[in-house]
Amino acid sequence: MSNIQPVTWQDDPAHFRKPSRREFLYSGLVGGLGLTLGDFFKLRAAEQALSEPLVARAEALIHIYLPGGCAHQETWDPKPFAPIEYRGPLSAIDTAIPGVKFSQYMQNTAKIADRITVVRSMTHGEAAHERGTHNMFTGYRPSPALRFPSMGSVVSHELGSRNNLPPYVCIPNMPNEFAGSGYLSTAHGPFSLGSDPAAAGFAVRDLNMGAGITSERFDRRRDILSTVDEHFRTLEKSDSLTAMDSFYQAAYALVSSKEAREAFNLTAEPDAVRNAYGRNEAGQRMLMARRLVQSGVRFVSLTYGGWDHHAGVAKAMEKQLPSFDQAYAALVKDLDDRGMLDKTLVMVSSEFGRTPKINKDAGRDHWPRVFSVAFAGGGFKRGLVYGSSDPTGGEPDQNPLTVENMAATVFNQLGIQPEKKLMAPGNRPIDIVRNGQVVTDLLA
Repeated sequence: MSNIQPVTWQDDPAHFRKPSRREFLYSGLVGGLGLTLGDFFKLRAAEQALSEPLVARAEALIHIYLPGGCAHQETWDPKPFAPIEYRGPLSAIDTAIPGVKFSQYMQNTAKIADRITVVRSMTHGEAAHERGTHNMFTGYRPSPALRFPSMGSVVSHELGSRNNLPPYVCIPNMPNEFAGSGYLSTAHGPFSLGSDPAAAGFAVRDLNMGAGITSERFDRRRDILSTVDEHFRTLEKSDSLTAMDSFYQAAYALVSSKEAREAFNLTAEPDAVRNAYGRNEAGQRMLMARRLVQSGVRFVSLTYGGWDHHAGVAKAMEKQLPSFDQAYAALVKDLDDRGMLDKTLVMVSSEFGRTPKINKDAGRDHWPRVFSVAFAGGGFKRGLVYGSSDPTGGEPDQNPLTVENMAATVFNQLGIQPEKKLMAPGNRPIDIVRNGQVVTDLLA
């Protein structure tokens, strides 16, 4: 006879507990709906998982956006063995990942390829600039019924500010209407620098006190404004008032905090570091992004260049791509050397790619069916090429990555549940990401 005795709840309370009255009622309900107890417990497990916060791998995100639709064939996904009309005018070079090649103008990035993830199978169906941009900034297809918030605004809403710094900053300005707060309060819109960090005499707009304003006078103005705000707040409740109050409080925190102001002080960087990034738009914008996330900004969105190359793609790449290459490689190395890369996610994207075949003007036209994006840090794998396009760069060949899955994976790494619902006007619950799945194969 077996000596094994049945285990009871009293014997092992850590593994058994008495069902609550509420769960008995739930059991009767699910039975009435034709569900099994197995279905019920799956639903309960899903509910519990959604209510538990994720463990963030990334504390901040830098989104480098290449507006216009960057050609994947001339950057991350060259086709050296395709016919010349598909291969295009540029050659390909080896990278730190055996067997993987990048464009000839990405020599610095090729050397740090073993620290990044390149996705060669990004895909969506929007060939118009505005609609493709909406996809990549919000994780949603455009809708005439609702203005969706940008990923930066969602991060601002969910994670808030640190160290008296805005949670969401755009360099140099908000790049498009889809980078805003959408249906969320305008309090979660981005703070824009207002000028280019590469410009001579660069200064952040509205960051310093006006001429002749002492600290005492500054504090008196703040107290007077608080009194006026409180009066009007008792008369009317609206998003505009709440957002303006949040705006003023954030602005005062910036102006009054030496540490916050110092985050924007690019001249504090040694000349050697500024030179390593490049004394140009790409270099100084990316260096500013590093300073901001190092100081506590959670989401930095920066743009560089114009990549709508319907004609003369070779000359256009020769002009713009080397500066991007130098700055991007310097950013990844700098973050890694400072021990920041594992906690900072760097994402490079564009609204779509370009046509597989070179056109009559030696350029490429809009092509959303397949293109490339890149990630570094934030818990993404190092030295990974995920997915592939077909031999002519026209369709995904393996592991297509949708916008929804990309957004879900990014939010997941920031510790934000992509399935969480936010409230849109009319008390409508809207998923942060609809029908998106976290792509674990991208993650370390």
